[in-house]
Parts: sequence; C-alpha cells; structure tokens
Amino acid sequence: MIHREQQGSIAIVRLEHGRVNALDVELCRELGARLAELREDPDVRAVVLTGTGSSFSAGVDLKRLVEGGPAYVEAFLPLLHEALQALFDLPKPVVAAINGHAIAGGYLLAAACDWRVSARGGFKLGVPELSVGVPFPPLALEVLRAAVPPQTLRELIFAGRLLGPEEALERGLVDELVPSDRLLERACAVARRLGSVPARTFELTKRQLRQPALERAERHASFELSVREVWASDEARRAVQAYLEALKRKG
Repeated sequence: MIHREQQGSIAIVRLEHGRVNALDVELCRELGARLAELREDPDVRAVVLTGTGSSFSAGVDLKRLVEGGPAYVEAFLPLLHEALQALFDLPKPVVAAINGHAIAGGYLLAAACDWRVSARGGFKLGVPELSVGVPFPPLALEVLRAAVPPQTLRELIFAGRLLGPEEALERGLVDELVPSDRLLERACAVARRLGSVPARTFELTKRQLRQPALERAERHASFELSVREVWASDEARRAVQAYLEALKRKG
C-alpha cells in the first residue's frame, strides 16, 4: 500500500495502492501512520512523496464513496483530514515527486508538500471537487490557499479544470518540471538541499508559513459537520454517480 525506502537521510514514500492510488479509508490510515513515524525518526531529515505507474494519486475512491454510503463517509473524512494535516504539518521538508495524475485529493496531497516537482507527460492535475458534487473540507481549502497563487485559486476551484504539467507550472500548481526519467533524482536533490538546513531552523520557518492556514482551518472547523452531511447526502451520492458514469462514457 505504501512503500518506504531510505536514501541516506531522505525517506522516499511511494503510494502503491490499486491502479491509481485512490484515497480510501485504508490508504489514508496507513499514510497517517507512516507520517507519524517519519515525524519522530531521527534518521530522516527530509521526505519525498511519490506515486506508482500512471498516477501520483487520482483522488478519492468515488466508487467506494457511492457504495459505502453515509457510514463510509463518516469513517473516511476524518482519516483524510488526519492524513492531510499530518503531511501539511510535518516539521521536516517534504517534496512531492508528481509522476502522473494528481487529481482532487491527489493534488491536495501534492499541495500539502513544501515543494512540487512534476514529470513531463500527458497526465492531469487539478481539483474538480465541485464538478464531482462534493464540497471542500476546511483544511483542504486552506492547503490549496497556501499552495496555489491567488490569481489561479478561484478558477482552479470553481471551474474545476484539469491542467497538463506545462500549464500547471505556468499557473503555479507545481514548482518544477523535469523529464520523467529524472523525476526522483531531482526530487531527492531538492529534499537533500532542504534537509541540509538545520532541523530546528527549518521547522520554525515552516511552522510560521503553515500556522496561518492551520489557524484558519481551525476557526472554520464548524463547517466540518456540514461538509460531512453533504458528502453523505443522497444528492451528493447521485452527483458522484453521474460523474463516474460520465467518466466511463469518455473511456
């Protein structure tokens, strides 16, 4: 589900879950647990997060969402929140090595990292949550706000348009673009550079950058219940089902 390897002081964390690394209860729980280990591991100075095959992560497992109904939503959303917060709040440098599709929750994982290196290719990045028919949880919106330039953010959210890597670089969704065969090499080089900063210095700087977003998410925590209610509603389930059927027709 999640493979970890060590290159000196760099931990490479690779999502290996199904065909597209879809986010579900099991993956979110495992990711949260792995991040907790990395947080406390004195031998890890920085982390590289990447995917497998054609996807970094294609986002939430919508089929599970439809089939599982309200009970699944109640189990899944808190675990998604915990994994996203653990990644966003990790005191060590985290570099996303985007090897393929990073869509919806998948792009949120990349956005929660400190630096985003993307491969070139025919894959897509973006957050089509509104097109799918579900609202953003408060923390997810704050992660996007911290990662995406203001002039891009509104269009990204409301239009739900998916971008190729080149346009994603132009619009500020990723920081670097490299050939696919150099992706991991470059991501590790960035992680190594950031990891060479004294740990306490990096942690305090990152905390100052992250704290406003975390505080806004906390202030807006009252929306969490409403968000869960909408995700669990019959209306949202019908919208998600319609979205899945449209994807199937497109092939």
